[in-house]
Amino acid sequence: MMLAIDSGNTNIVFAIFRDDGTIAGQWRAATNVNRTADEFGIWLRQLMDVDGVDRTKVDCAIIATVVPANLINLKGLCRKYFSCEPLVVGDPALDLGIKVMLDNPREVGADRLCNAVAAHLSYKGALLVLDFGTATTFDVVDGEGNYRGGVIYPGLNLSLEALHMGAAQLPRVAVEKPDKIIGTSTVGAMKSGIFWGHVSIIEGIAKRIEKEFGAPFTVIATGGLAPMFDETTDVIDHSDLDLTLRGLYAIHRRNRPLTPLQQA
Repeated sequence: MMLAIDSGNTNIVFAIFRDDGTIAGQWRAATNVNRTADEFGIWLRQLMDVDGVDRTKVDCAIIATVVPANLINLKGLCRKYFSCEPLVVGDPALDLGIKVMLDNPREVGADRLCNAVAAHLSYKGALLVLDFGTATTFDVVDGEGNYRGGVIYPGLNLSLEALHMGAAQLPRVAVEKPDKIIGTSTVGAMKSGIFWGHVSIIEGIAKRIEKEFGAPFTVIATGGLAPMFDETTDVIDHSDLDLTLRGLYAIHRRNRPLTPLQQA
């Protein structure tokens, strides 16, 4: 089985894939650059035991991280607790199976590359991938699977925190879909502005990207808030919460080291 690690700015997701590509278990932890390999290892092994996932069957791993400070401890987790050397998305030696058509391909976040790979394998034609994370990202994948670039915008929680921190009288509020657009209280107005403002940004940027690209897209949404927006706007065609993890699995399958028997 394979350990896939998606290390974002807010959360780290760990998933165990069976050999057939199905997920045997999935767990989430808050991103903390001070957490050691031993802390990750003990925490993850306990959760695997609770969920009945046999940790002794994990023999390979892959990591995608947008937090470089976490990489050394995540590698240590794989080496010490699963006795394997992980592949790392972003390593120039990895074959992604797609072309990254940017001025500097190494600038692209590992999670965005994983999304592009999985989206091209799962859906047909030109694609626009929306990932609702710490930042909301828009990624363009053409019909041949080439990664063509995109847009990065502050995510909902980041926007709410900035609003709270920058305005003395505005409280910290939770992300949720308001019942109406016109807020009749300070909290209601904040929730409406953040949520419906984000919907308008999604719809507006998607329309402008499509006009500039010159062809229609299938729009895929991923990330924890994807279902909430999927049910709100007709721009989104599919909500796919495991997209990043499936990208990790696909990249590992494409680059997995040969066994001695295969090398012979």
